[in-house]
Amino acid sequence: MNKKKVIIDCDPGIDDSLAIMLALSSKEIEVVGITIVSGNVINEKGYKNALKVLKLMDRLDVPVYMGEAYPRKRELITAEDTHGEDGLGETNIPEIDLEVKRGAVDFILKVASQEELSIIALGPFMNLAKALEKDKDTFHKIKEIVSMGGAFKSFGNCSQVAEFNYWVDPDSVEYVLHNSKVPLTMVTLDVTREIVLTPNLREMIKQFHDEKGDFIHDITRFYVDFHWKQERTLGCVINDPLAVAYFIDRTLCSGSEYYVDIVTEGKAIGGLLVDEGDFYRKNSNCLVLTKVDSKRFMQMFLKRIFKNNEKDIDIVLNNEKYGLF
Repeated sequence: MNKKKVIIDCDPGIDDSLAIMLALSSKEIEVVGITIVSGNVINEKGYKNALKVLKLMDRLDVPVYMGEAYPRKRELITAEDTHGEDGLGETNIPEIDLEVKRGAVDFILKVASQEELSIIALGPFMNLAKALEKDKDTFHKIKEIVSMGGAFKSFGNCSQVAEFNYWVDPDSVEYVLHNSKVPLTMVTLDVTREIVLTPNLREMIKQFHDEKGDFIHDITRFYVDFHWKQERTLGCVINDPLAVAYFIDRTLCSGSEYYVDIVTEGKAIGGLLVDEGDFYRKNSNCLVLTKVDSKRFMQMFLKRIFKNNEKDIDIVLNNEKYGLF
């Protein structure tokens, strides 16, 4: 099998960490590096969290590079209220003592110049916009970008219309939309809102008595409390792993090609302008996902991370009394 080479550009973050775990558990892709950007937490915290996940997965061989700290024009607003002060649900997992590698933008361009590379973008677009601005020719060698971001027909998660990753730095998203020729897929809130780690699933994971299971159960506790307080959701929405899952299996989600722009100022900042009615008369620049098979996603996510518990996972996912699907 020819593995697809990917860089995961992210801001770990609870759900980013789950996405990294899924990626590293999937034989179809080779994670050639992880690049960090500020978003859920500042880039220094995100860098440390990526290393914690790599240690858990016994994959500290995967290089991590520190990236952009601030949005293109806006002041940085992070999401510790959602992810905890440490970005991992106030678990305060011991840090990994490794020298910090800097230069995420140069790393992206270097790999793009040498390999058939795709990007799975799980955070704001600061690194991507900087790389495109610095060397358009090399950037355009990237095969595709799959981005967890945006809201189309769904409401936002940090305003009525805006999804957090794009709201943090809409100017970088705008720059990429207007200047990049790389195929872009948006894994929007329309689909990620259907991906809920329910109390039953969290309890099942806890019963595995597995280091990875304990990690997921522990870091999502804070996330669960936030979701209940914020929107009366039992469990927690795990957005980012769906971008990884879709990259691996395109049948998990569906959507349509549109010309997309983004609001960069005012009350609707960060909101997407999806030209469903073809008002602009412009060629499409983005595939916007709007439908998802949430059960098949959860089967993939759980079975790949917990390979020794597939039978138990099927029992729980297929038992109607749990009302999961």
